[in-house]
Amino acid sequence: MNTPAHRPRKRFGQHFLHDPGILRRIVDAIAPQPGQRIIEIGPGEGALTLPLLRAAEALTAIELDRDLIEPLREKSRSVGDLTIVNADVLTVDFSTLAQGMKIRLVGNLPYNISTPILFHCLEHATAIADMHFMLQKEVVERMAAAPGSKTYGRLSVMLQLRCAVEPLLRVPPGAFRPPPQVDSAVVRLAPLPSGQLPDVDFATIERIVRAAFGQRRKTLGNALSNVMDTGAITAAGIDPRVRAEQLPPAAFVALAKHVRA
Repeated sequence: MNTPAHRPRKRFGQHFLHDPGILRRIVDAIAPQPGQRIIEIGPGEGALTLPLLRAAEALTAIELDRDLIEPLREKSRSVGDLTIVNADVLTVDFSTLAQGMKIRLVGNLPYNISTPILFHCLEHATAIADMHFMLQKEVVERMAAAPGSKTYGRLSVMLQLRCAVEPLLRVPPGAFRPPPQVDSAVVRLAPLPSGQLPDVDFATIERIVRAAFGQRRKTLGNALSNVMDTGAITAAGIDPRVRAEQLPPAAFVALAKHVRA
């Protein structure tokens, strides 16, 4: 007898991917291999979990919804070695899960908390080889946006200073159950090697970026008035009359180096 389909829960932001063509393209993009430490965020009913597990032979899944755990465990028994962690992903220490290896993160992230999850992952970037995430298309556009575009902002800068961002494919609402009200997209994030990372504290950069984009219509001199004066902005090689969206990520690193302690 077939098990009744799980009813997606709005409070968990659940939309289950079911399109076989899209699933195949995602698995091909990830290209999982045996021996890799792969961690899936939000496996749901296992549509992506099982083909990944089949290729990698072992996988760890982080699932908050307890009702999904036993059905997923049952489906995976003859496929590979699946470890399920029942937890809120925002509480998970990826560096500990890595156990000295580089991990590969994958997942169809709940759209209502996708940005906090991305920033949580960045806290463990040194333990991560790459990330393949399904997100709202608008969020992926913001992540990959170039300076001067309408979608360029805090998320663009903070991600691009830590990762190479590569949008991979668009996914229409009909590929999910239930269909979301927005288009989705898959993105690949590859943390940059240590030699390419900013040589200044990320908390300081975040402080600058948050203030700079807090009021987009203001010039940098006005937006950063509580953080640094126009003299310090000029000393960083930047015109205080420009707006935040005109600056490349590297400019915010330069600004951070001139912030008073």
